[in-house]
Amino acid sequence: MVLSRIPFPLEKGDKLRAYYQIKELSKWHDIYLVALYHHAVPAEAMRELTPFCREVHFLKQHPVRSFVNMAGSLFLGLPLQCGYFYSHRNHKRIDKIIQEVKPDRIYCQLFRMAEYVRHCRIPKVLDYQDAFSMGMERRAQKAFPLFRPVMRMEAHRIAHYETDIFDDFEHKTMITALDRDCIQHPMNEEIVVVPNGVDFTKFSHDAVPKTHDLIFSGNMNYPPNVDAAVYLVKEILPELRKSHPDVRLMLAGADPAKKVRALQSDHVTVTGWVPSMTDCYALSRIFIAPMRLGTGLQNKLLEAMSMRLPCVTSPLAAKPLDPAAKEGAVIACSTTRQYVDTLDKLLTDEEYYHNLAQKGHDFVQERYDWTNATQKLNELF
Repeated sequence: MVLSRIPFPLEKGDKLRAYYQIKELSKWHDIYLVALYHHAVPAEAMRELTPFCREVHFLKQHPVRSFVNMAGSLFLGLPLQCGYFYSHRNHKRIDKIIQEVKPDRIYCQLFRMAEYVRHCRIPKVLDYQDAFSMGMERRAQKAFPLFRPVMRMEAHRIAHYETDIFDDFEHKTMITALDRDCIQHPMNEEIVVVPNGVDFTKFSHDAVPKTHDLIFSGNMNYPPNVDAAVYLVKEILPELRKSHPDVRLMLAGADPAKKVRALQSDHVTVTGWVPSMTDCYALSRIFIAPMRLGTGLQNKLLEAMSMRLPCVTSPLAAKPLDPAAKEGAVIACSTTRQYVDTLDKLLTDEEYYHNLAQKGHDFVQERYDWTNATQKLNELF
């Protein structure tokens, strides 16, 4: 299993997916984990991963070299991400591990790691995870004008690369069918949808006194989350406070960007990294994710629904959960006015509040279980 990041702690979506897949796949397979890192290895990472892996290899990526390689990728026609995560030295180390282990299968997560294994003559599975080309194109549309040409170039290169590596892997996986259809390969229907799940032992309803009315969570340095947080505080919250002047919002998540930290006020709490996101959900009444950028399934929505929080989001984030929107388990809003009116109703109509909370909880319980989801991946192996 070849990863671009050490899958612990679980503050990013790709790390969360990898961690629970490792945990589940270890029931049937001996796993040899190879993961890159740019900075210090978290002290608890080895302790958390060793019980599920036969061997664990953490390979250092030197940040300066990564930026040099990223610049080099411009001349090779590769996406900048591929250059950033590539190292000739680590390629040789991965080749050596493969030669020693002689694995039956190689599982590679994200296109950015494909260069390490795409030409290896062992059956391989690539987890595209999301349609990153589409996500980059959406980010380019809202980026500062000076950066748009570079981001559009990167979106084009990723789209080409996503197609180019398709035939190098025997099997391909994706979190949602929506993203699968965005891969520009004529055989994209071959991509197997392997959804994410929720750890129901961790994200379960806890009846404690609420300190915040609203919560938005995620990696607060990730541009789509930064955009959503700023939109929520600058445009939605002021309108909501006209009828609910004491409403309080929690922005919970690791590594908040400068724009997010600047949102801190008497009515807005910016937590930074927290040891338990479960506690943050438990202290809040309503989950809101006004996503305008990005792709893929928002795991934070699944976690919040599992905790019996009514969920309000955008059509972009609700689309991968299409059945949930149709069944009334999540509310999708397209305008600031719609967000404000929906939140107002949830804050004032107790029956509506509990009905939405229960529908969301039941929806996640029925459809998003890590064991069932990972079984689809195991069948490919």
